[in-house]
Amino acid sequence: MASINTNYGAAIALQNLNKTSSELERTQNRINTGMKVSSAKDSGAIFSIATSQRAAAASQDAVRSSIQRGQSIVDVALAAGDTITSALEEQKGLAVSIAGSTGAAQTSYLAEYNAIGTEIASALAGATFDGVNLYKANAAAITVQTGASTSYTLKAIAGADTAVATTTAAVAGDAATIVATVDSAITAFTSVLSDFGTKSKSLGRSITFVNKLQDALEAGVGNLVDADLAKESAKLTALQTKQQLGVQALSIANSASQTLLSLFR
Repeated sequence: MASINTNYGAAIALQNLNKTSSELERTQNRINTGMKVSSAKDSGAIFSIATSQRAAAASQDAVRSSIQRGQSIVDVALAAGDTITSALEEQKGLAVSIAGSTGAAQTSYLAEYNAIGTEIASALAGATFDGVNLYKANAAAITVQTGASTSYTLKAIAGADTAVATTTAAVAGDAATIVATVDSAITAFTSVLSDFGTKSKSLGRSITFVNKLQDALEAGVGNLVDADLAKESAKLTALQTKQQLGVQALSIANSASQTLLSLFR
């Protein structure tokens, strides 16, 4: 039955056109943002997961900064350690010369020995990064954040400076014990450097892990929310064509009632 009060065909055409327009808007938004889930309206569950993981990835920047600071502190100590080690090796040679000489020669060797000792003390005092010196005896421990809920305690070697400082004030009367003193200092200090070297490598591995973790988190978020632009581009073309056809279908449906006029002519 034809009716001018109810145009069911036009209503159906309008519903389909509205649906197509909604899909077209969603596709255009995905192309514009590059994301298939850009807000909670798109998918509440995925949006929540993605937001949480983005926050976790962002927190790794702070973790990386903390680890890098800790590594810098240790590396400065190691750099000073190289200088001090060379100085101790030179002192060892002078200690042997002191023990095997007398008079003016011994006095000359002793003066050079003590001068190097002063250099060692200066290097120990100058091995500071951001106000932290790992050679300062009983210095406060430094907390290095290695994760969102994990940390690493970086602390000075108790008495490390005094173990080496004993080589900085030798007198001629101590010639018989100077060699033993230097040997003891070398043994103690190389043990300290070994510990610092292990810490530096450990912190380096932690930075590598943080970088990989952050990359994995960002890739995971991308898998959840990023749009397939090639697919969306193809879909856009199809929806634009479908929209044009829908407009034409609605126009035809709206003109159907006009055919009733021909019955009264």
